[in-house]
Amino acid sequence: MQQSIRPVQMAYFVTDIREAARSAAESYGAGPFYVLDHIELDWGVHRGARCDFLHSSAYGQWGNMMMELVQQDKEGPSPFRDLYAPGEQGLHHVASFVSSIDETIETFERAGCPLATRAVTKNAGSEFAFIDTTSETGHMLEIYEPSPSLVGFYELVRNAARDWDRRDPVRDL
Repeated sequence: MQQSIRPVQMAYFVTDIREAARSAAESYGAGPFYVLDHIELDWGVHRGARCDFLHSSAYGQWGNMMMELVQQDKEGPSPFRDLYAPGEQGLHHVASFVSSIDETIETFERAGCPLATRAVTKNAGSEFAFIDTTSETGHMLEIYEPSPSLVGFYELVRNAARDWDRRDPVRDL
């Protein structure tokens, strides 16, 4: 496989994003975390079937990498349930910007790593995909193309961490 993947984010599936964000700030110095509650999809396909997984995420900086903490808010098939049952948590995915979602999916499928989920968020219109790399890495790979709004969000989180005084580790967006 000749696909160049440079991780920009590590994501953990957790049962409570706010509690996990406070813990990550205290234990690892990650943060501050910005919370988006109840992220809805404009459309989504998981393992070939339409899906509408509702989830919430907290995003904070952890060194040179963004840390995402994600929880599933509504039960049903999802890339999260592929790895974790209710009540379980752990590393779920590493995310990377790619020049083409379609080409990256094709490259990984040829290498035996199938597409698990592809979706677009309702409010931001951000397209993303989860590639099932669990047989090789033990976790999923999330990919998305670098739009100005997405790159700007990464910069917001990174810049907030530079001057962070370790107070107020969890913030609503």
